[in-house]
Amino acid sequence: MPAVTVSPPCSVLLLAGGRGQRMGGRDKGLLDWHGRPLIAWLHDLVRPLTDDLIISCNRNAERYAPFADRLVQDDDRDFQGPLAGIRAGLQVARHPQLLVLPCDAPCLDRALLEALLDKASTHPVMVRQDGYWEPLFCLLPTALGASLEQAWRAGERSPQRWLRELAPLAVDCPPGDPRLANLNTPALLG
Repeated sequence: MPAVTVSPPCSVLLLAGGRGQRMGGRDKGLLDWHGRPLIAWLHDLVRPLTDDLIISCNRNAERYAPFADRLVQDDDRDFQGPLAGIRAGLQVARHPQLLVLPCDAPCLDRALLEALLDKASTHPVMVRQDGYWEPLFCLLPTALGASLEQAWRAGERSPQRWLRELAPLAVDCPPGDPRLANLNTPALLG
């Protein structure tokens, strides 16, 4: 029998709190792709990894609730961006590591998530594709919550700028890796 690797427990945060501007204001995580909402694809992928599945959503909480152990919202209802969702997730995560993923990437696979989890340390771990950091595909030590609070109070709203200051570890993916495809426009939902 092949050896089974067991990653340390982590919390998982699915980011679904945006405005959906490129989708005409529709809630991306709830849009259908191949007959199921986008959030369902991510839920099914990450559910075996955690007993602490958090969804950051700023609307439609009743529709997201079946896919999460907990829901969080931004402090400010003015859609402050993904860093606000990460901030809310870090505040409630129960495990030492928080795996962060966007709701509109249903082609992710377990191998990529395990690559992130395998590098767990005191530094953030972030996907890098063709030399470019992908800050919404990351693993964060929850101890970084204080750092994020400080950056937030100083006006930072960019996940990439905040994470790059923290000397992230990279999980490199090839250019055009289909697992990282963001289905964030109507045409891409096909």
